[in-house]
Amino acid sequence: MSNHPNAAQPMHDALKESWERNAGLWRDAVRDDLIPSRKTVTNRAIIDAAAALKPRRVLDMGCGEGWLIRALSANLDPARGAGSALVGADGSKALVAAARAADAAATYLALDYRVFTEDPSLAGGPFDLVVYNFSLLDDRVTDVLAASRRVLDDDGVILVQTVHPRTACGDAPYEDGWRTEGFDGFSSGAWQPMPWYFRTTESWRAAGTAAGLALVSSQEPVDPARGEPASLLLTLKASAENNRDGL
Repeated sequence: MSNHPNAAQPMHDALKESWERNAGLWRDAVRDDLIPSRKTVTNRAIIDAAAALKPRRVLDMGCGEGWLIRALSANLDPARGAGSALVGADGSKALVAAARAADAAATYLALDYRVFTEDPSLAGGPFDLVVYNFSLLDDRVTDVLAASRRVLDDDGVILVQTVHPRTACGDAPYEDGWRTEGFDGFSSGAWQPMPWYFRTTESWRAAGTAAGLALVSSQEPVDPARGEPASLLLTLKASAENNRDGL
């Protein structure tokens, strides 16, 4: 990340605009299973990882149109207290509106990462699970994860699923930096290109450490059709010397 605090602002603005412009296309792509890797591998991976924790209070940051909250509602056992409070938050007002329209039972907040990092309490909590499912897309990962740590309860867990650095790198150098997703392989529609920040595996781990988190486990869900990892799935907890009340 640049030392100049505003150096990446054009990228941040373009990323936010892309999500707003593409909101309807994202909603349809997710609900109609138009993204093969999500349909065959990564959706099940994040549902299973979350459900295995039997969380009571869940925050899905970057929830989009709310599919994961709805899936967890169907996969958690309320008789054991799991899923008693499900909250989704997203910076796209259009996607939050779509989530609310599809699910009146859960809570959906229009809350972007900048505001969340300034005041994590706006998300509510404390939570025993915070999830980021392909939703940490810019260069401010450490700040966002640190804010997430502050809304965890004492034994809370953060799950991060992201593109696998080795398979997502393509022909570009294997180093941190901004890339552009053109959505060429997605469904038809006038997709607006989206800037996103590529991170190496070690960079993801370092970001967690810098946020006061300890890596509990790292998984690489494999796409059976390609025989390659479809994603990187990290489980993080507050490190021993940290808690949600301090940085």
